[in-house]
Amino acid sequence: MEQLLANRSVSITELKRSPSTVIDQAGTEPIAVLNHNRPAAYLLAHATYQELLDRLRAAELREAIAASRNDLRPPVAADTVFAELDALIDGIEAEQNHG
Repeated sequence: MEQLLANRSVSITELKRSPSTVIDQAGTEPIAVLNHNRPAAYLLAHATYQELLDRLRAAELREAIAASRNDLRPPVAADTVFAELDALIDGIEAEQNHG
């Protein structure tokens, strides 16, 4: 049997029969949804899922920052980047207005 990654579990049949009750009972804890006694999915409260996504994004950002520290290219000032983006946008808008 596969390892359950939650303290509580519910069958798909029970979830279909009473989804609101299962969600209410879950609270902030994940619930393993079982199909033939095997985990098929995990049910998370909205706040728990949002926190998970926030942590994932933060980890990705930390990883990007760490990788950027190893970048040997010279730094570019944010004002320069924004000025170049503004010029590109102005050029696109001008093309759209003339074409």
